[in-house]
Amino acid sequence: MIIAGFQKTTLLDYPGQTASLIFTAGCNMRCPYCQNGELVENISGIEPIPEEEVLEHLKKRKGLITGLCISGGEPTLWFGDRGDGSFIKAVKALGINVKLDTNGTNPAVLSELISEGLLDYVAMDIKTSLEKYDMFFKDVEKIEESVKILMTSHIPFEFRTTVCDGLFTEDDAKRIAKWIRGDEPYFLQPYRETETVLNPIYKTPSKEMMERYVEIMRSDLPKVKIRG
Repeated sequence: MIIAGFQKTTLLDYPGQTASLIFTAGCNMRCPYCQNGELVENISGIEPIPEEEVLEHLKKRKGLITGLCISGGEPTLWFGDRGDGSFIKAVKALGINVKLDTNGTNPAVLSELISEGLLDYVAMDIKTSLEKYDMFFKDVEKIEESVKILMTSHIPFEFRTTVCDGLFTEDDAKRIAKWIRGDEPYFLQPYRETETVLNPIYKTPSKEMMERYVEIMRSDLPKVKIRG
């Protein structure tokens, strides 16, 4: 596993936990609004942060750090056929809770990690409505399968969507709400342009626009909120 970034303390990325945060390199999507563009392309030039460095930090801060968030890139690329989950097992052995951020493209890996008791929380990105998903990922059935895995799992989870002005529409909001409908937490996150955005061709939505999307989705997703 290539750990490309390591934030030793965060109060924002793992609900209810004082956590550390790692970013894995590589992704099987190319979302133009990706905030971590440097992790997605040219990963051969990244100098990995040793897993032992992360584990040593967690050992030293045990009792203060209660969770580890594994983000990316797309972390599930480093498990399953390409890894055995030994890093997560080592984290869990320290009594640290593990949160996974995923785009949902590897349902088999997601299912395996959950069934082995290696995950305590999952945040899955919903890029857009099913009808438009192939602009991000062609095998939409895998996305649907990951959604079903989480909805029938025993662990806490959330869905979230990055909202770009010019990409996300009211129709997308309606269709997503009908698809995901239920009491699970759902977060709409406004796109923010930064220096690391993969392809900054979209704009940040207005506050009024974000509130309108929440209004549209709330009848099917009563826990939908704006984050950020």
